[in-house]
Amino acid sequence: MSLQLGRQSFGDPSNRGNVLTRLEARALLHDWVKNDRLKLHMEQVGGLMAAWAKKTLGLDQEETWKWEMAGLLHDADWDQWPDQHCKKIIEYLEEKAVDPEIIRAIASHGHLHFGVEPETRMDKMLYAFDELSGLIHAYSLMRPGGYEGMELKGVLKRLKEKTFAANVSRDDIRDACERAAVSLENLVVFIIEHQGKSKNQATD
Repeated sequence: MSLQLGRQSFGDPSNRGNVLTRLEARALLHDWVKNDRLKLHMEQVGGLMAAWAKKTLGLDQEETWKWEMAGLLHDADWDQWPDQHCKKIIEYLEEKAVDPEIIRAIASHGHLHFGVEPETRMDKMLYAFDELSGLIHAYSLMRPGGYEGMELKGVLKRLKEKTFAANVSRDDIRDACERAAVSLENLVVFIIEHQGKSKNQATD
């Protein structure tokens, strides 16, 4: 099964600035994604994207929502339509005339699968947060205190254990950090801090 998208252009440039409302995005999330673990992952990545846009880049509320929306919906079609992963959500967002920057970030969050290289800041950070977020959450589930008291060294130790969260690509994590020009250590600390605060957000 090939998930290659076969194109490098997404959305219409004239739609720049167009987004789904928060209510629309969340309705889509709940309608398309039935798996609660996947839904939580998407919520967490969306939260990390928003935190990075606001706190690290200093973007305004409108731009921050674009980053959050990309994270929130990046795996929207994986649950029900794995053989159309990325294709279905991209086509849906194009039909809704959503900003092409958001669509492209989703299209490039797994470049080896979809054939689209991460190029923009949004592309690179979605790629960076995706895999690492999942591994850190898996680590939190095996700790009595969850995220509380979690330290960088513990995460780095788990990263070296190939059998821990074996489905998480260590190569992708290294590649993503290099592309985003962010150290692995700094990214891990950022995720621990912000994902720990929002770990229960996917319950509505």
